[in-house]
Amino acid sequence: MAQAAIFESELAPYFTTKAPFQFPVNFREGFVKYWPVVSLILLLLAIPGLLVFLGIGAAFLPVAAVAGVGFTYTIAMIISLAGTVLAVMALPGLFNRKRQGWVFSYYAQLLSILSSVFSISLVGIILGLLFLMLLFQVRDYYN
Repeated sequence: MAQAAIFESELAPYFTTKAPFQFPVNFREGFVKYWPVVSLILLLLAIPGLLVFLGIGAAFLPVAAVAGVGFTYTIAMIISLAGTVLAVMALPGLFNRKRQGWVFSYYAQLLSILSSVFSISLVGIILGLLFLMLLFQVRDYYN
């Protein structure tokens, strides 16, 4: 087996064998089959939003700093941008069902959850953990 990603072996039991539920096999197979296309479409749709996010974020950063929210906003913005880059890097591996694609998706999801923590988004954290559980449950499809 390939080298384990950071925290992968520690987190795996909580999202697989100790998980509160298992996604059905048909759902997992459909996810592995269609996720690369869906991911590509979502990334393309996110480009204008990301540009606006970065533009408006940069414009309002001085005001946010005065209000005391500038640091956490800046950190969340940087983490989100890094996660987006990792999601783009994951695409070739996801289309070819390669382990490296899964690893990049895993890291992108960890960054997404971290960004939700900095943004204090409970919904983002919960959805991120659910998606991470799905990623772990389809991990064996990627070699």
